[in-house]
Order: sequence, then structure tokens, then C-alpha cells
Amino acid sequence: MKTVIMAGGKGTRISSVASDIPKPMIKIDGKPVLEREIECLKAQGLTDIIITVSHLGQIIIDYFGDGSKISPVTGKPFGVNIEYYFEEQPLGNAGALFKIKDKLTDDFLLLNADAVFDIDFIRFINYHKQKGGLVTLFTHPNSHPYDSGLIIFDNNGAVLKWLAKEDDRPAHYKNRVNAGLHVLSKKVLDTEIDTPKIDLDRQLLKPLAGTGKMFVYDSPEYVKDMGTPDRYESVCRDFANGTVQAKNLINKQKAIFLDRDGTINKYVGFLKSVEEFELLVGVSDAIKKINASGYLAIVVTNQPVIARGEVTFAGLEEIHDKMETLLGQDGAYLDGLYFCPHHPHKGYEGEVPELKIDCECRKPKAGMLLQAAKDFNIDLSQSWMIGDGENDVLCGKNAGCKTASIGQNPSADICGKSLLDCVNEILEN
Repeated sequence: MKTVIMAGGKGTRISSVASDIPKPMIKIDGKPVLEREIECLKAQGLTDIIITVSHLGQIIIDYFGDGSKISPVTGKPFGVNIEYYFEEQPLGNAGALFKIKDKLTDDFLLLNADAVFDIDFIRFINYHKQKGGLVTLFTHPNSHPYDSGLIIFDNNGAVLKWLAKEDDRPAHYKNRVNAGLHVLSKKVLDTEIDTPKIDLDRQLLKPLAGTGKMFVYDSPEYVKDMGTPDRYESVCRDFANGTVQAKNLINKQKAIFLDRDGTINKYVGFLKSVEEFELLVGVSDAIKKINASGYLAIVVTNQPVIARGEVTFAGLEEIHDKMETLLGQDGAYLDGLYFCPHHPHKGYEGEVPELKIDCECRKPKAGMLLQAAKDFNIDLSQSWMIGDGENDVLCGKNAGCKTASIGQNPSADICGKSLLDCVNEILEN
């Protein structure tokens, strides 16, 4: 599979860091960002690369050559095959794709050269093939969804809406944004566009929303734009402390699993409406600390109100969207969310018979944690379960996790008065 790396931006926002070299050649821990990208691709056998260049592009060409040159940093050959397309006139961030269309494989990777990442590309590509769409977007949560473009998708991962920053958005939404990494079918380039510059997002990808031909690949792996001085400093810190490399799903992850009712939001019994949902004090701070720690933050919650016929799946989704929106407003995010809709006891008016079963996902059984471990390659023995009830502690133990209880529980490994207390003790120890 070919990989196209778009390296033609001027990098005006980060000119204070380096104004005399292309942005992808800015060094992080002594090595250009673009070289780190190429290393990540090469390690996974993705060695056939086309780089589109324009502003100061000759610096990139001189540094990498055709990919057989020796790296000035490592002293070893780059070990890839590189071709270039030089934009004499600006074509927008997708115009060059139409110029190199005949060089592309049927499916190809499309990456931004100014993104810092370390991800399992083979996993990403296999997901794209499984879905069979024209486009797969790499999406993830971030700490500022309120001023980011949003990707809205269904339970099968099909993109329903692409909300740019300037578009109206719903009051509550799932915190998922496009990270700028894509797998595309060359068929996307069959469209006729007659503007001199072509915008990838607005003219090629956004029109595919709602067609069933574009999917999301949702991952907690590290992808960050280093386009401003502040973001550049943040990325440098993340490289220094090993966060970038550790987040690659090739590596075992560790998670802090969180109960919902009474742990994240105020307990009101069976929560049935979005109006009843209210974050507890300190929850956003606790989850921000998890986000910064290297642990994944994953909610696992029993929701028997679905089986009882008191809340629809759509109603539960709206409640969870409100949770993600409120957390995002405070700079916190969830890496994953699992819920059990089942309930074993029958005889309720309005119940949903097919959901009235003794399942494997309802806490204290460990099904939701086991599924998350499979999805995110989690080492459960290095992970924690936090909740306010006995079933939460038992669930954690059944999954092989360490456990923390909000309130006294002699069965738990640690106890605290709040989620923040528990998270602080976990991270301090």
C-alpha cells in the first residue's frame, strides 16, 4: 500500500520555533518530525512513500532523497522508497492527490507531515478493509472538542455528519475529532472539482458523510498536531517521558475503568432523562489527571433501564453525549464507554423481552472489561476499577484488576471519599 505524506504547508503558526525550514523538519528530541513518521511506517512494512512538497520543499528532498540515503541522526539508511510531487503553485491540501492519482494503489494511506504520531497502522488498515468503505478516518477524543470539528457516527462506525468548526452543533455530542490520518480508496479522486485549490475535508471528505461510504477508526493512540509553539512544547514533553511510544496499541495498555452513576454523575436511582444527568464535583479534574497519566479512562456501566423499557438506546446515547460534552468543556475526555443494557429479572411493564437475559456483561461479571481489554490491548493486571458499589469492586476483581471504592469497602484495594480521592491515591502510588 502506498503512503502519501502531505508536507507542503508553510507552518506560519509555528514560525517562532523555526522559520527557515519546513514545519515537518522541525526536530523533536533531536530528530525531524517527518523522519519519525517515516520510521513508524517503515517498522510496519509501509515503505512505498510519496511526499508532496512546496514551501522550502527542496530541504526535505535533499535530506531524504529517494529514501536510500543515510540519516544524519541515526547513521543508518532510511530504508524506504520515496517519490515527490512538488507544487509549483499552491493546490490546497488535496490538489496534489489528483496530480499523482496514477501513482496510487487502490487504497492508500494519507497523512499530514506536521502530525506527531506513533500508531499501529496495520490494525488501522485491516479495519478499513473490514468495513469496505471508500474512506476511514482516524478519530480520537481531545481536550477541546468545543472548538474542534466533530465527527458524528453510528454504532457501526459509519460517519453520519461532519461538523466543521463553523457549523452549528447539537447541545450535546460525542467527543470525537478527525486526527488527520486516513485510509482512502483511489475512487474518491474520481469526483470532478474545478476549483484551483482543493480542500480535503470540505470538498472531498465531508460530502461523504451520511452516504455509508466513510467510517471512523476510533483509537486512543497518540496523534497530535504540533502546529503552534505551545503544542510543540507539549509534544516534546510527551516524547521525553515516553508517552508517544507507549500509546501505540502494539504495546499493552493500562486503564482506569470507571463506574458511571454515583461515581461520575450524581446518583438519582434509575437515571432516565438527560435533564437528570449532573457531573459530581471534582470528576472532571479526576479524569483530566487520568488523561495525563498514561492510563486510559474507560466508563463501564450497567444500564438496566434499557431492558426495563424506561430508556431507549437513543435516549441513553443522548445522556452519554451530555456526559462527554460536559467533560470536554472542562478539558477532560473518555477513551471508551461500555454499557450493559440487560436485566435478568422479568415481569416489568413495558420491558424489552430480548434484553431480559442473564448476560456476561452485567457487573459484577467482567464482560465489559474483557471486551475493552480486547479492543484496546489492555493489561488488566495493571489496571484499576473504580466505583461506588460492591458490584464494581467484584467486577474489577473478576477481571483481574486492582480496585478502588468510593466510600468504605473492605474488599477494595483502596477507598476514597470521591473519584478524585481515588485517582490521586492510584497515581501517587
